[in-house]
Order: sequence, then structure tokens, then C-alpha cells
Amino acid sequence: MPTVNVDRENLFQALGRDYSTEEFRELCFEFGIELEEDTSVKEMAEKMTGNTATTEALSDRPLLKIDIPANRYDLLCFEGIAQALKVFITGQKPPNFRAVIPKDRPLEKMVVDPSTAQIRPFVACAILRGIRFTQERYDSFIDLQDKLHQNICRKRTLASIGTHDLDTLRGPFSFEALPPKDIRFTPLNQTVEMDGAALMQFYEPDRHLGKYLHIIRDSPVYPVVYDSKRTVCSLPPIINSEHSKITLQTRNVLIECTATDLTKAQTVVHTLVAMFSPYCDVPFTVEPVEVKMPSGATTVFPTMEPRRMTASIDYINSAIGVQLAGPQIVDYLNRMSLPATLLNNSNEVEVHVPVTRSDILHACDLMEDVAIAYGYNNIPKTFPNSSTVAAPFPINKLSDQIRRELALSGFSEIVPLILCSHDENFRFLRRSDPGTEAVLLANPKTVEYQVVRTSLLPGALKTIHQNRKHALPIQVFEVSDVVFKDESEALRARNERHVCAVYCGKTSGFETIHGLLDRLMQMMAISVVAADDTEAIGYFIKEADCSTFFPGRSADIYFRVAPSSGDDTPIETHRIGSFGIIHPEVLTNFEIGYPCSAMEFNLEYFL
Repeated sequence: MPTVNVDRENLFQALGRDYSTEEFRELCFEFGIELEEDTSVKEMAEKMTGNTATTEALSDRPLLKIDIPANRYDLLCFEGIAQALKVFITGQKPPNFRAVIPKDRPLEKMVVDPSTAQIRPFVACAILRGIRFTQERYDSFIDLQDKLHQNICRKRTLASIGTHDLDTLRGPFSFEALPPKDIRFTPLNQTVEMDGAALMQFYEPDRHLGKYLHIIRDSPVYPVVYDSKRTVCSLPPIINSEHSKITLQTRNVLIECTATDLTKAQTVVHTLVAMFSPYCDVPFTVEPVEVKMPSGATTVFPTMEPRRMTASIDYINSAIGVQLAGPQIVDYLNRMSLPATLLNNSNEVEVHVPVTRSDILHACDLMEDVAIAYGYNNIPKTFPNSSTVAAPFPINKLSDQIRRELALSGFSEIVPLILCSHDENFRFLRRSDPGTEAVLLANPKTVEYQVVRTSLLPGALKTIHQNRKHALPIQVFEVSDVVFKDESEALRARNERHVCAVYCGKTSGFETIHGLLDRLMQMMAISVVAADDTEAIGYFIKEADCSTFFPGRSADIYFRVAPSSGDDTPIETHRIGSFGIIHPEVLTNFEIGYPCSAMEFNLEYFL
């Protein structure tokens, strides 16, 4: 959870009264945030250094450290916390944010060059006109940018903010991507002009900016924002230009947020302008900017228009466990800065979600805010009866029974990761990738996490490799899900519950795996039937030639399912898995020096 440091006297002045530490702690709890500590800069420094002599010059002005939920970007600064708590306490209407198009001049423009598609293709902009900074407001403005960079911007990898003194620049502006040597400017708080390559070298040892260089350093082009005079405004996501530096005298602020994710950029700009528009000459107003994309499409952003959402009163009451009337729910939503009204005395409330509440995505989010405003401590405690207690899914109940039987048979359960490399899932098992089975990750963190597994066997063999120095035999099992592509599903993929067991020892252990299969079937009351007896219901095995297993030492497992409805329904025969002695090449791929036998089958056919 992010932590925000707030000046106590300024906050209590904004709220209209003083609070004791315990009173404010209780207020924070009721609102859904947490007071971590009532302290001061000097006290925090003394705790860190343990030396009071070096902290004499630091301020001992009271400071509140407040923990904020990670999705509440509107509470990451003093302005957001003060405004939200004021509405919560007093019930007054939340601010009405407006985008105002100037009447005496055209909108500023930002033109996005096609070259930015190589590195950072999106940009969102806005202007705060007539803003009045004090030192406290300026510090809060900079601090909010830092917190957004660390939070929603994911350390500037998804988005980064540039803020500029608009009076030092002249539009229209352009967002381009150029070779590092072609970009020359004086970075913020520096006096020497340098190009992109020199800038990377200069900031390499910098503790603050050095950790962001990797985002663009190895790219053939760097993103850059220019004004109409080709004055560099910023080199995202690293640093702004000294030329457009914001000071306490700045009255007009241009905000640009370049990003790889447009939604993130828009959320960041909305949050920043909403928090500091109260300091403009016309409070709660922002001037939009016209952004022209390479396709020719033009967007005027931001609009500051709230989003319309509805939620059922019955759903809110049933989810919380209370019986609230429609007007009460409306009142609680208003206290959480979510303007709401009843829809024609119906069973629904309409909520106009402001731009500051990007965390509201579903009716359940509205329900949660009603529960917070109502008070979790006020929700009646009830003991669930038999009609409301959830029953386990049949597949989970059967999985637990299989796990118990495998454990009683002397096998140890393993829980490897569901992600693996493409080679482990296919080539290492001597299998080809048909291209229609595995779900691939678009941006895998490492080569080990490229695909969602379609078999449990790679995880079991990797576990044996890591434990190959243990006493033999090594007997492991897993009962878990694999994932396959499936265009018929809403998510275009489906899960299957599989059972996998591997025996590793000085001998192959084929008879152990075969016996284990028979024991599991016996436990589920599944009879062995003849392969050619098409009328019998049960399971049978048939010799197979699977590339993962040793030639002539593997078999497929088949299951004949009873008719689901009516005597005329034909008996269905399904291949549900296979078992055998693992091929030496597979063992070599996983660096296992002993023979192994394995079994894997789909458990879902037995439900």
C-alpha cells in the first residue's frame, strides 16, 4: 500500500476541526484508509539514523503517515485526501470538474509522429490555466507525480509524466521518436546541453534517474516532445528540459503523459489535473488539448465527463448483508464522492463516476463503497445456515480424494508453477507445437514463463531434477489444472484438471505407475474392461507410440462413459491420458540421470 505523508495542521484546517490521534485513526478506519503513524520529519529521521545531533535542523512540524489502497490514485496527495474526507464527513457535494475550451484562442495541439510506434505510441495532455503555487502546493504537485510513477505507471514503464511552464513554450507541440544523437537539450536542473547518448551516460550513476534508463536505453530511437520552435520539452520517461522548468511563479502548466497504454495515460492526467485544478483562477476547471494521432484521428482530451453506471439495490443489500432503502444507498454513495440518484423509484441507483475514481469498474465496487460508508462494524453478524454455506465444486472434491489416495500410495505432492518455457512444454517432451493448443504470454518476464502449461509432466520432471540428489526412489504427483486454447469459450481458453505421477529410481518403475493407475480407478469404482467390448463401461489401456515415452513401453488410457440420457444414447469412448517409461532424450533434456516412468490423465471425465 502506498504511504502518503500529510501535514497534520493543514489537513485538520481543511477538514474544519482538530482531531486527536485516536479520533483521526478512527476516521481513517471508517473511510477505508489507515493512519500508520502520527510523527514528524525530525522524528522519522531520528528513528532511521539513531542520531539526534544530525537531525536538529529538520522540521518537527506534526506529520501524518497514511496508508492508501493501491487502486485509489486520487488519495495519493494532500489535496485528494482532504477533499475526499471533507465530503465523507460533511456529506457536501463533491467538486464538479469541467473541461473548459477557451473562447479567445484555439486549443493547443499535440501532433503524434508515426515514429513513436516503435517505442511509446500514446500521449495524453491537459493544461492547468491560472494555477497559483505555494511551496506546499508545489511540493505536493511533484510528490504526486512521483507516487503515480511508482504506482499506476509501474516505475515509468507504462507511462511517464512531463509538466512544463507553458508560458516558456509555443505550440503546436509534437511527440516524436528520434535517434539519440539527434536529440539535444539541457536536462532539468543542469547547465550543460547534451544529446540522448551523452544523457544516458551522465545519469548512469544517478540514484534517482539511473533506474529508469533501461526503459529506452537500448532502443534505436528515443521519444521526445518538441514545441513549434523545436525546443525540447522532455525526453520521456527520463527527464524534462530545464527550459520549461516549473517554478513557484508558473501560472500555466502543460501536462503531457506519454505511454505504452493509453488508458493508463488518461487516468494519470485525470488524477493530476483533478487534484490541482482547485488552485486555478477558475477552480475545478482544466483546459483540454487536441491530440492528433498518426492515423489522422483527432482527440480532444480531457473531457472530465463522469461515467454513468447503475447498480441494483437488491444486489448491494444482499452482498453486504443489510436492508438499506434506496435513499440511504444514494446518501452513502454521495459520501464516498460518487454522485448518485434513484432511477424513477426503481430498484436501481444511477451513479455518475467522476474522473478521480478510476477504481470503480463494476457494480461490486459501488457495493464496496456503500459498505465502507455504512461501516463494516455496523454490518450485523450472522451465522450462515445450510442454504448459504458454499459446497465444494465436484471437481475439487474428487481432486482431494485423488490426492489422498496418491499420498497413501507413497507419492509426495508437488506444486510447481503453471507457467513454463515453450521448450519445456513441447521440445523437451519430444512433442511438436500445433499452434492451436498452448496459451502464449505476450510479454513474458523471462524465457521460463513463455506459455501456460498444457501438461503437468514438465513441472514434475523439473522438480525431480532439482531434487535429484535425494535418496531414490523419488515419487511425486500433482493434481492441478492445465490450460488449452478454446475459441468456443468466452475467454478463448479452458482449464482441464489433470492427474500426473512420476516414479524415478534405479529401475524404471513401470509396474509401480501401472499399479498406481489401477489403484486410482479402483478407488473411483471404475472397472477394467476389454478394449474390444464396446458395450462395457469402464477403462482400458492400449499400446501406443508416444514420442515422450520409450518405444514399445507406453500405453494410452481410455474411458468408456455411460450414456448421459436415455438407453438409445451410444456409449462414448475417450482417450483421457497415457503412461509409460520416459524416453532417454526427455530425461537428458531435464538433466535427470535415472530412468523414470510417468502417468498423466484428464480427471474431468470421471465427474
